[in-house]
Amino acid sequence: MNTQQPSTMDNHQRYSRQELFAPLGRDGQQQLQQSTVLIIGAGALGSSSAETLVRAGVGRVIIADRDYVEWSNLQRQQLFTEQDAADRVPKAIAARDRLRQINSTVQIEAHIADVTANEIEEWVDGVDLIMDATDNFETRLLINDVSQKHRIPWIYGGCVGSYGITFTIVPGVTPCLQCLMESAPLGGDTCDTSGIIPPAVQMVVAHQTTEALKLLSGHKEQLRGTLLSFDLWRNEHVSIKMNGARRSSCPSCGEHPTYPHLSHEGQSKSEVLCGRDTVQIRPPHRQTLDLQQTARRLKAQTEHEVTVNPFLLSMTLHEGRRMVVFQDGRVMVHGTKDIAEARTVYHRYFG
Repeated sequence: MNTQQPSTMDNHQRYSRQELFAPLGRDGQQQLQQSTVLIIGAGALGSSSAETLVRAGVGRVIIADRDYVEWSNLQRQQLFTEQDAADRVPKAIAARDRLRQINSTVQIEAHIADVTANEIEEWVDGVDLIMDATDNFETRLLINDVSQKHRIPWIYGGCVGSYGITFTIVPGVTPCLQCLMESAPLGGDTCDTSGIIPPAVQMVVAHQTTEALKLLSGHKEQLRGTLLSFDLWRNEHVSIKMNGARRSSCPSCGEHPTYPHLSHEGQSKSEVLCGRDTVQIRPPHRQTLDLQQTARRLKAQTEHEVTVNPFLLSMTLHEGRRMVVFQDGRVMVHGTKDIAEARTVYHRYFG
């Protein structure tokens, strides 16, 4: 294997076509090379965004993900190989190793972790931009609060089926995700319940990374400024100005922010039940689920066996796992004592 580092001339040639793009130029390229991006999630969106930004020459990329590579990932998660799936390599590590082969001049850090308030506050030190590539709104709201607290822009993105959505959030300028959730239906389906086609991933990544290049190269005035959604299969494309969604009373970006999702009360609670091969997950706020409706959704969108009674829903998963859902939103994942693994299972079906 050739381990020789590229020369200054090699790097000039590497980015030559990008520097020829007049809005970016050599000055913009230099700004990219001095930037740091934190990517939360190394799945479909995360792996694709990381590859684009590393090839573009962003100087430092931090990747955080709690999961490992599975066979079902290979259809759309472009950094991973069959060997990664066979060996169950953690996604953050597999992504890091592949990206270092793509561009050895970029500093790449990998964290195998379930993102919590403590971790993310450590990771954002020196970060210029946060990229959302997660699979659940609990983590996105955590990103949102740390973004507002530390005045770091972040780019929200999601996709499922043939549908995609993205919005660039700039503290002090745009509404935040907490504001958007009051006025826009952002959905809760996941790839495990509704499937996904690769072009939907690539379209979201194209918009997210283009906005990232604008921000990192000093061209904030060129940001799109709208909530963009599309459905490739239905040939639909919607771009909505969200200026009016910003709320002065918002607990995350308003006049008196409290950053509720960075507190212990704003996070779900996970615990291993004593003497049992089970993890219990409690949502941050008490809720009342319609178990019959939830059962119908899961039966329609998965091949797993689902049973329901007036008190709870039970779904049999693979490899001896079973998930039990209660009316108050509590979930028990049987067959594991690994909290990170249990939370991954939970977010697959309740994204």
